[in-house]
Parts: sequence; C-alpha cells; structure tokens
Amino acid sequence: AIRLNASAVGISIFVGSDYEKESLLNLSKLVDEGERYGIPVMAVTAVGRELDKRDARYLGLACRIAAELGARVVKSYWCEGFEKVVRGCPVPVVMAGGPQVDSELQVFEFVWDGMQKGAIGVNLGRNIWQNDFPVPMIKAIRAIIHRKATPKEAQEIFDSEKEKGQKKS
Repeated sequence: AIRLNASAVGISIFVGSDYEKESLLNLSKLVDEGERYGIPVMAVTAVGRELDKRDARYLGLACRIAAELGARVVKSYWCEGFEKVVRGCPVPVVMAGGPQVDSELQVFEFVWDGMQKGAIGVNLGRNIWQNDFPVPMIKAIRAIIHRKATPKEAQEIFDSEKEKGQKKS
C-alpha cells in the first residue's frame, strides 16, 4: 500500500462467523500498521452467505465494533432501518451494494434512502458493472450522491444517458 501510494486500505471483518476473532485481530493489526504510516483503514462488514444477518441490529453492531477497533471508515450494506446503523457508528459509513434487485429504479431507491439516512457515499459493485449500461448507472448514482437527485430524477438521467449511448453504437 505504501509503494502504491494508497490513500487508504480496506479489510473485511466477519462478525458472528467462525472466523470472527481472526478477522477482528487482522483489523486491529492493520489499523496499527496504517496509523504508523498515516494510512486510514476502511473496515468492510462482510456478511457473505449469511444473508439473514443483514439487518440493522447486526450491521450496526459490526460497524460499531469496527470503529471501536480503529477503522476510520466503515463500509456496510444497506438495510431496512439503515439510519440505526449510521447513528450507532462513530465514524463515517459508506454504503455497500445492498440487496440484489430487479430494476435500476430499485438501486436508485436504496442508494437515495441510504444517503438520506446518513451514508457519506456508496461503494457499489454488481449493481453497476453487471448492468448492461454501467456508465449511465454511474451518472445516475452520482447525481443522487452529489446533486441530491431523487430516484425518479436518477431514472430519467439513466434513461437519457442510455439512449445517448445506444445512438452512438
């Protein structure tokens, strides 16, 4: 990370799993190393296959543990009651991808909801790069985050950008 001049590093923690202790120890060690060199650590509250744990209580506890161990930022999944996750975490929360959804509008809705409830940004994966139109998705989500666009406005941006891209092809 130092050789690459990284601005930050990230590590997943697995609260409630068989490897909870090891993942939390790894976070603590990485925070110590990062602090030594001025590199902040983002903890990712990984859930993996245990999808039933994606509730506000579980994610809130996992985020709080990460912050207490020294993470400067926490990446967590969107969930119902996301404001409880953010409110209970003493460091900024970046929203992860959230649930697998069937439409772009549903992505825009959970991104908008998470931003309204205190996320400082998003770190989305499959909802962008698995979309047939990733650039329009990025532009629409950017509008929600930086221009406070509503989900409907984001959908309009997506549709317009998608149409422009199809005309160029």
